[in-house]
Amino acid sequence: RRESSLNNENPPPPHSLPPYVPHRLFVKQPPSLPISSRLEPHASPITFFLNSQLPFEIESRFSPLPNRLIPPAVLQYERNERLRSIPLVARASPSPVQREKETESNSCFEFSAVWRSHLISVVLAFASNFQMAPTALICDTQPWKDLKAHVEEIKKTHLRELLTDTERCKQMLLEFDGITLDYSRQQATLGTLNKLQKLAEAAHLKDKIERMFNGEHINSTENRSVLHVALRAPRDAVVKSDGKNVVPDVWKVLDQIKDFSDKVRNGSWVGATGKPLTNVISVGIGGSFLGPLFVHTALQTDPEASKQAKGRQLRFLANVDPIDVARNITGLNPETTLVVVVSKTFTTAETMLNARTLRTWISKELGPSAVAKHMVAVSTNLMLVEKFGIDPKNAFAFWDWVGGRYSVCSAVGVMPLFLQYGFSVVEKFLNGAWSVDKHFSSAPFEKNLPVLLGLLSVWNVSFLGYPARAILPYSQALEKFAPHIQQVSMESNGKGVSIDGVPLPLETGEIDFGEPGTNGQHSFYQLIHQGRVIPCDFIGVIKSQQPVYLEGEIVNNHDELMSNFFAQPDALAYGKTHEQLLKENVPDHLIPHKTFTGNRPSISLLLSSLDAYKIGQLLAIYEHRVAVQGFIWGINSFDQWGVELGKSLATQVRKQLHASRTKKAPVQGFNSSTTTLLNKYLQESLDVPATPSTLLPKV
Repeated sequence: RRESSLNNENPPPPHSLPPYVPHRLFVKQPPSLPISSRLEPHASPITFFLNSQLPFEIESRFSPLPNRLIPPAVLQYERNERLRSIPLVARASPSPVQREKETESNSCFEFSAVWRSHLISVVLAFASNFQMAPTALICDTQPWKDLKAHVEEIKKTHLRELLTDTERCKQMLLEFDGITLDYSRQQATLGTLNKLQKLAEAAHLKDKIERMFNGEHINSTENRSVLHVALRAPRDAVVKSDGKNVVPDVWKVLDQIKDFSDKVRNGSWVGATGKPLTNVISVGIGGSFLGPLFVHTALQTDPEASKQAKGRQLRFLANVDPIDVARNITGLNPETTLVVVVSKTFTTAETMLNARTLRTWISKELGPSAVAKHMVAVSTNLMLVEKFGIDPKNAFAFWDWVGGRYSVCSAVGVMPLFLQYGFSVVEKFLNGAWSVDKHFSSAPFEKNLPVLLGLLSVWNVSFLGYPARAILPYSQALEKFAPHIQQVSMESNGKGVSIDGVPLPLETGEIDFGEPGTNGQHSFYQLIHQGRVIPCDFIGVIKSQQPVYLEGEIVNNHDELMSNFFAQPDALAYGKTHEQLLKENVPDHLIPHKTFTGNRPSISLLLSSLDAYKIGQLLAIYEHRVAVQGFIWGINSFDQWGVELGKSLATQVRKQLHASRTKKAPVQGFNSSTTTLLNKYLQESLDVPATPSTLLPKV
């Protein structure tokens, strides 16, 4: 019925059309018209929603325009030069509710020429009356300007002076569920914290946090919810995405993983030759690797976890470098090895090449039919899983509202962790993360761990001008924590445009790096103490996972470690003055070399222990801290388009290498520099066969 009316060569006047579609347009309305400004989630098309005039969404379908508000000059250009030649479609919408449910496949129709002309004239008539809505950047707000002005006041005050204020130090100490945060060594006063709270209000931080937990599509460039919090929610919790409680789906997968991992662990699921599968290689990259590796490394020396893992090995294969393959399979027997392939689409180039390599390793020793018993998948592409040779029944799902770097609590991480440590240990890890999720979503900002840490990071980066952050855990069990947070932080907040696509006049993101304990002190601490100012996160543990006591020593090993944990923040804050060195009779010519300016900010996180629960808490604190920074800066912390460019260019190189190896095709289509390097690479690797027989690493 609607299609025939759209093809009518004599369209009715606009005022006679029923008011179906809500008032929405890309431009800001005059006060007299109830039309709100809203940015739609897709890069193209640009969509106009007109009520009372047309019951349709009118889409101008041209891709060159970016996903952002159109400056007036661009709108004028498009109106005069291109708009009349753009094909238009209409999506009929009887009601706002039904409109959300309809899909383009069953409700989009081509306009006839008369309708197209008519609708264009209406769009232009409306557009000519609108002023463009300026995108509100956080740096244009008064709280931001107040903090900018406040910087000069802070620079006049040394941390030596700030740390003499006992009341300030008490108020900068926060305790939550076995975790103590001391941020008194930040270059900030209580007034600074008050101004940061006002900045959070200006950025609508509370609303953004609520929208995330409510399952709204805050990842606007990919039109997705951001619900990694649902991955650790208890069974009776309600976390919705698109109106549906996703917690039952999460627990359905968790139960499936538990059932499978229990069978592997108790020996009821065996390999092709009947031997128990005691070794696991998890194949994935990025978020499918760094997060699970961090948790595994932290749990290895926990007494409860290590007891559950007795007699088992878990390894992670990420790098496509054959050396990583060699290291992973060395010492393992295919008969006792289970491979978990982690790829949502089952198309990730590096992961799938590594998976094919391990499939060959298994097949060569045990025969092709053994793959179904020795390989499982974490994926949603069941067709490719089955084509690969894995039984689709042994494919464990996750969802598009789980970003890769936030996926450690999904099947991506819990599958290999369940296999290694069992359900009881991993459940404690999930419970720890959930405890921080609840705290983050409900605690007032002045007592909210992730919010305070996020605000202080924004203060250090955007106002004090410190672009880097050192993550310094005084626990060897946390050696893979900094590499994981590098990805969580730098992939999330390494953006140059706002969430509306507007170039930012401010720097976002931090350069994260770190090493455990005293290792870093004998490495890069020299730079931190006397070179660049780099804010530091000191993470300490009260009770060691593996205490050591030696008779006759002044302190035990853990006390020795923690002595440095307590000393380093003060050393950075206070430094050492010229006068102090004179009193110590330091020779004059050495005084400049031994002077420490101090006034170098840090925070201290002290954990009561480092068990599975605390590891989950630590993960969630940093995940939410990163989100807070992105919410304040007004960027999308949940996409990663910068990762894609290198991948697409690598595809071009891959095709060239194949053509050159197999057909002697000349290198072409690259700049002179890349062409030279490719030719050198090919020339000096002529011993690589064009059609090689299978060769696996031998170490």
